[in-house]
Amino acid sequence: MTAAQPAARPNSPENPWPVRTVSQKVAGWIDRLGTIWVEGQVTQINARPGTRTAFLTLRDASVDMSLPVTCSPQLLQNSPVPITEGSRVIMFGKLTYWAGRGTLSLRVTEIRAVGIGELLARIERLRSLLAAEGLFDPRLKRPLPFLPRRIGLITGRASAAERDVVSVAQRRWPAVQIDVRHATVQGPTAVPQILDALEALDADPAVDVIILARGGGSVEDLLPFSDEALCRAIVACTTPVVSAIGHEPDSPLSDHVADLRAATPTDAAKRVVPDAVAEQYLVDELRARSASALRSWVRREEHVIAQLRDRPVLADPFRALDRRHEEIDRLRTAGRRDIARTIAMASSTLEHMCARLSTLGPAATLARGYAVVQRVVPGGNPEVIRSLGEMPIGTQLRVRVADGAARAAVMGHEK
Repeated sequence: MTAAQPAARPNSPENPWPVRTVSQKVAGWIDRLGTIWVEGQVTQINARPGTRTAFLTLRDASVDMSLPVTCSPQLLQNSPVPITEGSRVIMFGKLTYWAGRGTLSLRVTEIRAVGIGELLARIERLRSLLAAEGLFDPRLKRPLPFLPRRIGLITGRASAAERDVVSVAQRRWPAVQIDVRHATVQGPTAVPQILDALEALDADPAVDVIILARGGGSVEDLLPFSDEALCRAIVACTTPVVSAIGHEPDSPLSDHVADLRAATPTDAAKRVVPDAVAEQYLVDELRARSASALRSWVRREEHVIAQLRDRPVLADPFRALDRRHEEIDRLRTAGRRDIARTIAMASSTLEHMCARLSTLGPAATLARGYAVVQRVVPGGNPEVIRSLGEMPIGTQLRVRVADGAARAAVMGHEK
């Protein structure tokens, strides 16, 4: 600041800035940004013959934001790749703020079309990023309901994909309800519209599953379905999402983050909606198989019961008792016979012993003429005399013979 320049007055309610000052300051701030590279999708081209300026609109494919662009018509005409609406481009230029209209635009001096190789490389880098974050993890996949009552369908208006999904689903299960949300499925406005439809269907508690369907197309046509914002929105959904984009060879990133990938829209309808005829046939088959299994089980159990009833112990329960009764009778008879024989043998032995005892006993000896001489002991039992020395003269004796006993006295001895 020089002495000739007065100090700028501070901005306040008493010292407000005029519009021109604000516009000049904004223009100065934007001018200090310098030249920049910007990527986006061309949504509008206005290049009238004979004019020195062409007007374009550059839109972000992920969000509903756009930027006015101006350039020389020759820049569009001399581009090696034709620049058309929907082309993804990289522009080099400088932002300009038009203070008179209060608008902002990008004045570009170079435009590069994003080729297929670059698009595929970007998709591959995004694929690696999402995979590293675990968004492709099979454990995150939500199971589809067996019989959805209401299906949310996001597809293009009056598209073949819509006809295929609706016709196949209603043919397989006529009672199914389909909530169709039309959205642009290619171009710069596709991603915002698809995100809005996806958010609305996910917030509806009556929707059991969401199908994202589109027919085949080029890499540029299917590019919205590899958008990072759309992929993260699919992962964040609480409702199962089925991706049915393109044909079998096509594989946008939405196929990897969705809960189920279908090869075609028709395949999506077949995998989401069960076939009523096939399910009824399966029910009939299962009923027939269960009835057959039950009958087989009953026959098997009846056979087991018949075998048990045919067993002797059940067919004639008293047969074993009768057989045991006969055996007991036989054993009792044998026991009586053995006891009688034992008693007879013991009786015979006893008789023999008695006979021998009788023969050898003193009574038999006395009966043959012998006598037993005992000395009478006063106050005691008689004692048998075995020698002459035991009976001196005068000894009182008791002489026992076969039929009785007599008393005697020793009168003398003889040898």
